[in-house]
This record gives sequence, C-alpha cells and structure tokens, in this order.
Amino acid sequence: MNMGMLWLDDDKHTSFEEKIRRAAGYYSEKYGQTPDLCLVNQKMLAEEKRIDKIQVRPVNHVLINHFWVGVKGS
Repeated sequence: MNMGMLWLDDDKHTSFEEKIRRAAGYYSEKYGQTPDLCLVNQKMLAEEKRIDKIQVRPVNHVLINHFWVGVKGS
C-alpha cells in the first residue's frame, strides 16, 4: 500500500479492534471503498492478524497510536 489514510486514535478506553473498525468505517465513508489493509506500529501488535475483513500488519514506519488504512495494491 503506497496510499492510504493515516488515523490517530490514542483513546486508552477503546480496544485495539474497535480502533481498527472506527478507522475503517471513516475510510469507507470518506472514500467510498472498504479498506482491506491496516498498518500499525510493531509495538502495538506482535504479529499479523485479521480483524473482520481487514489484514492488520505490524511495521516499524508507522507511529504508535496511528493506523494507516487503505486498500492493498494502491
């Protein structure tokens, strides 16, 4: 993914999964496409996992509490 939407969510009372769902919901509303990939800081997630239809992948180039949401191959 080269293009996407960067989402900040540092709410300590919201689960990781809900943060992903919020970011994906906003992305869908704004861009009219359902995201299928979310990149997060590797300190937030040890290994790749799936939340609903979104592949969540840990990387080292996204800041903590940020979610880079988009579509694979874009």
